[in-house]
Amino acid sequence: MSAYDFSFVSISGEPMPFSDFKGKVVLVVNTASQCGFTSQYSGLVELWKKYREKGLVVLAVPSNDFGGQEPGSSDEIKTFCEVTFGVDFPMTEKVSVSGKGAHPFYKWAKTELGRRAKPRWNFHKYVVGKDGKLIDWFGSMTSPGSSRVTKVIENALR
Repeated sequence: MSAYDFSFVSISGEPMPFSDFKGKVVLVVNTASQCGFTSQYSGLVELWKKYREKGLVVLAVPSNDFGGQEPGSSDEIKTFCEVTFGVDFPMTEKVSVSGKGAHPFYKWAKTELGRRAKPRWNFHKYVVGKDGKLIDWFGSMTSPGSSRVTKVIENALR
């Protein structure tokens, strides 16, 4: 299996098969609009601007799983992200990323990388390589612009 076996629905309601990102490096981040880490959207926008033309896709996956910090509708989430942070990278509809009801991508990621790699809070990050395989993960405390994250992305883009 690979990430290409999964599909999301975009925040606007259209099908979003992960296979649309074949040949790209994808940073998958579960997000929330009312979290102490919400400011990480700025770092995600910077990564997107810096590496987009080199083949990076930032994929935001809004989730209300942790602390009820993403209570809004798709329209509210989309507007908040665009107006507040200038987000123009792909976003999915709000999904669960933990527990029995987790989106299949997140269940697969946990199986592939182990229990330690599962999201424990908002702004957990997975890096998916050009081949659809998971490369690495980063917890919420690791900012998108950290050298750890950028090093993994740069290596994957080579």
